[in-house]
Order: sequence, then C-alpha cells, then structure tokens
Amino acid sequence: MSQAHPPEPTLFAAPVWSDAQREIDFHAWLTRLAPAHGLVINSVRSASADASFRRYFRVDSLQGSRIIMDAPPDKEDCRPFVKGAQLMADAHVEVPQVLAWDEAKGFMLLTDLGAQTLMQVINRDDPWANQGLYLQAVDALIAWQIASTPGVLPPYDEALLRRELELFPEWYLARHRGVAVEGDMRRTLDDAFKLIIERNLAWPSVYVHRDFMPRNLIAPTLGTGVSSLPPEGAVSPWGGPAAKPDDAESRLGVLDFQDAVYGPITYDIASLMRDAFLSWDEDFCLDITIRYWDKARKAGLPVGDDFGEFYRGVEWMGLQRHLKVAGIFARLTLRDGKPQYLADTPRFIHYIRATCERYRELKPLLRLIERVEGIEVANGYAFGRV
Repeated sequence: MSQAHPPEPTLFAAPVWSDAQREIDFHAWLTRLAPAHGLVINSVRSASADASFRRYFRVDSLQGSRIIMDAPPDKEDCRPFVKGAQLMADAHVEVPQVLAWDEAKGFMLLTDLGAQTLMQVINRDDPWANQGLYLQAVDALIAWQIASTPGVLPPYDEALLRRELELFPEWYLARHRGVAVEGDMRRTLDDAFKLIIERNLAWPSVYVHRDFMPRNLIAPTLGTGVSSLPPEGAVSPWGGPAAKPDDAESRLGVLDFQDAVYGPITYDIASLMRDAFLSWDEDFCLDITIRYWDKARKAGLPVGDDFGEFYRGVEWMGLQRHLKVAGIFARLTLRDGKPQYLADTPRFIHYIRATCERYRELKPLLRLIERVEGIEVANGYAFGRV
C-alpha cells in the first residue's frame, strides 16, 4: 500500500497577528498538534471573522481541510461553543466537530463543513429558487428544537430580553443618532418593550440558536445519505413523532451556535426569514414559515394549531430581534471599529416599521422611529422587499 503524502499547500492569505506573543503561542500549539492530525503547517490561511473577537483559519491535512478557531480567552469564552456543538450533534444536526482544544490559550481545531454558506449560494433575484435550501434549514431547526430539554441552556428570560432591547436606545438612538432618550421617548420605549417582552414570553420555550440565518448555515452537499434529523421512531419531548427530512441525501451545516439559549419557539424561524443581511417578499416568508409551522406541529413541537396566531408571534419576536440587532450594529461601529454592519440599518428600520404598522398598540413606537429617522408618511406603509 502506498504511503499517504501531505497535500500541496493551498495558496492563502496568511493570518495577521497584532499580538506577537499570541502568534508565538499559536505556532507552538499548531506544531504540537500537527503530527496527530496530519496538518500541513504552512497551509494556514484566513477563513473568516465574525462580529465577535473570534477569527477562523483554514488548514490542510491528510484528511482534508480543517478549521482553526482563534478566540483570545480574555475576550471569548469557548465553553458555550463546545457545549453547543455537542448538543447540536446529539440532535443529529451537522455541526463542526471539536478535534482539539487548548482552553487556556483559546485555540481550537475543528472539522470543516465547507467553504460556502447559504448566503453565498442563494439566488437573490428569485426567492422561490431557494425554497429547497430553506426547507433543509427548517428540517435542521426542527431537529434542534425536538432535542430541547429545560435547564440545559441559559434561559431566554425577561431580564435577557430587556437587556437586549436596551441596546437600541443606548447604542442606536443615543450614541449613533445622538438622541436624548428621556421624557416621552423613554416612556414610549418602556411601554413598547413591556409589550414586546410579554408577547414573546407567552410562547413555549425550546432550544434557541439565536442567530439562525443564511450566513451561519453551510450549504449542503448531496449524496451523503445521512439525515440531519432523528432516526425513525424518535419522539419529541411534547409527544408525537419526530419530523423526518424530505431529502435524506442532503446535509446542511450549522455554525455560530455558542450563544444558544432556552427560549421562545418563535425566535429562530423569525431569525431565518427576517434576516439581518437580506430581505424577501412576504409571500416567500409566509410560504417557508407555514411549512415550518406545519412540520413542527406534526413533530409535536408547541407551535399551536392556529397559524395566524403563530405568525403574529413570529412578528413580535422578529421585532425584538431587529431592535436588538440595530443596537448591536451601532455598537460594532462605534465601539469595535466595524462600520460595515451599519450598512444594513435601513433593512432593520424597514422590518421594525413594517411590524409596528400592523399592530395598533405599537403605533407610538412607529411614530418614534419615524421621527428619529426623519421619515414622513402621508397615507400608509406596506410590507415589501428592501
């Protein structure tokens, strides 16, 4: 039998280090790890970065490419990532496997699910061409939710929901827009936040990924013959059979699950269909959400028997998320020097206004947003694509 030879190093953009000692620590860790995992040390190249302080590199190995996470321990806690990876794997969801972890230094070696996210392969001009991809995301989401167990993940409770909502007045209104959040404005926000929290906490809790969107989903590869959903006969915690995939030949990967919590079942489908980085017409959003609701209901998940009521719950959950993310994107710009995120602000304002327009009790919040944004509306406002 011929002996395996290391692959030729891939052309790459080498990582840039601002901390000389961390660079030394990284190379020492990688050198120690290389023999056991067949790593090609001089093939390390940048893979991606995210809104946190984590960075990702790709490295070649005898078994194919691998991913390295660089997460400085003074800025990032990797334990929720490791826990989330195990929970999602136990739920038969495709996630990176942790091959090695230096907890003290914040370096991790992971399996590589692929280089293309759903965001990169989606057809933005024809939403219906993406229906199959979105339904695979729905299947993975249902598998994750079926595995839910109380007390395992932090609760998405009133305190956390309120902290997230407060990012909007603190970072978006006060610091980004320069608005004094006081008096009538503060009272309007307090009243709206109280309503939003009450409506969202009225829904039953499941595992919540918290950023379930195309940028964090890896495009599936065909022909694996492996299902991302539970095996035949699996039963959800609420009774009823577990959902089965429409196409067991595909497998979609899930990333960025380290912030997972136990909270409203409406959250992740709202995150998927009211994306931070792209928008669809409402007929496509309705189609996928109805299909999710129907599959979830058949799987025994607590989505209720009235789709209209569930969709209203998704809208209110989406509103909470969009207010929060507008604040986060302003913070990324002003505190962390990442201004590219604020380019999507008009999308969030659109989402917020569209939801507020539908509900009479949210009209004061709608008027507040329109005053801050300098928007004049003569007759009405329609939900549509940005």
